[in-house]
Amino acid sequence: MRYITVTALSHTGLIREHNEDSAVIGPWTLCGTVTENPQTLVFPLGKPLVVAVADGIGGQPGGEVASALTVRQLASFGPSLDCEDAVRDALEIRNHAVYAAADRDPALRTMGTTVAGAVVLADSLLVFNVGDSRVLDAAEDGLRRVSVDDSPPPAPGQRTTSVITQALGGAPRFSAVTPHVTSSPLAAGDRYLVCTDGLTDPVPEDAIDGLLRAHGDSRAAFELWKSAIEAGGPDNITLALIGIGT
Repeated sequence: MRYITVTALSHTGLIREHNEDSAVIGPWTLCGTVTENPQTLVFPLGKPLVVAVADGIGGQPGGEVASALTVRQLASFGPSLDCEDAVRDALEIRNHAVYAAADRDPALRTMGTTVAGAVVLADSLLVFNVGDSRVLDAAEDGLRRVSVDDSPPPAPGQRTTSVITQALGGAPRFSAVTPHVTSSPLAAGDRYLVCTDGLTDPVPEDAIDGLLRAHGDSRAAFELWKSAIEAGGPDNITLALIGIGT
């Protein structure tokens, strides 16, 4: 039987006081969870399986509320996400839900979150994102970014930027989103990394590529987290490694 492995961890980092990241792996969610030990889950390949991370917008209220709301609703919608249009619709609904929750509680006004992930189908992968959390294809010929950062170019001399051009929620008044959704064939041995910018901001993609090449999923997840910590751990770090077995 063909199967999917998902290895995940979520950690506060060294600077933030609490974890505003969340993750969804099929029916399971990690919301505000802190773990240094990667957890691996195994699923049969066939029905849609959603794997995603959400990064609450820092400096604005309720980031952890927005990210948790997003992944919990994606978990409930997961089995129905069987095509690109279904994923786009689900993300647009999530955007409305974040704004509606903020409208009900003045303390949550302008809360928002990024989201990035993949839906694993029997023979294809649906990659999606809104914001600057990423999905990376750990292909044999080198790491390839398959999500699209919603951010302006970094300033001269800088590798990253903290500015995002769209998110789920995040504004005083409702703003529609245009989710990035693509489909690609799926084969045994394929490997994808879904992560928040707490990993990709401090750790360059060539270093991520090297760690993925050097280690199996559980050790790779740990080494990726360790690299972000050794680089200062400036933000919450959440990642999920998707592997397609035979």
